[in-house]
Amino acid sequence: MIKYRDNGAKGALLDEYERAIADLKNTISDITTEELVKKVDHETKDIACVSIQTIIAHVIRAGQTYVVEIRKHLGEDIDYTQYIHHESIMEYSEALDKMFKWNVKLIEDYPNLKIEENNNDKKMTVRWGQSFDIEQLLEHAIVHILRHRRQIERFLIKLRN
Repeated sequence: MIKYRDNGAKGALLDEYERAIADLKNTISDITTEELVKKVDHETKDIACVSIQTIIAHVIRAGQTYVVEIRKHLGEDIDYTQYIHHESIMEYSEALDKMFKWNVKLIEDYPNLKIEENNNDKKMTVRWGQSFDIEQLLEHAIVHILRHRRQIERFLIKLRN
């Protein structure tokens, strides 16, 4: 599954992104439909973090959003995607693979893409207000998956104890 791409920092980012997704898919592989949809966090005000289902849907939409942000920064006219709540882990696993392919396609479409930008005036300001260069946004994307994988692991402890 991990390809160990040979194109420097971009290859490393894609490999680590793929590894984070594989880790998440492994974590969710045996989740039942009941566990998927059950509300676990009754205190959060973040509707994207109340169940495993909402968390995975959020991770996928965020992964797509990062690509949209980069493509917009590069001058493309592209729309954001909508949240999609699936009913099974298999559907989410396929959606995670598709989301990752969006990232690979981005790098394929822009083989000479400069991912590091030291000039703050040339960094992209994403719709939630932070400024990133492409490398930082992709690093954020990887850690975003790791953080939510951890959150799902904690939800599973609550659900299974």
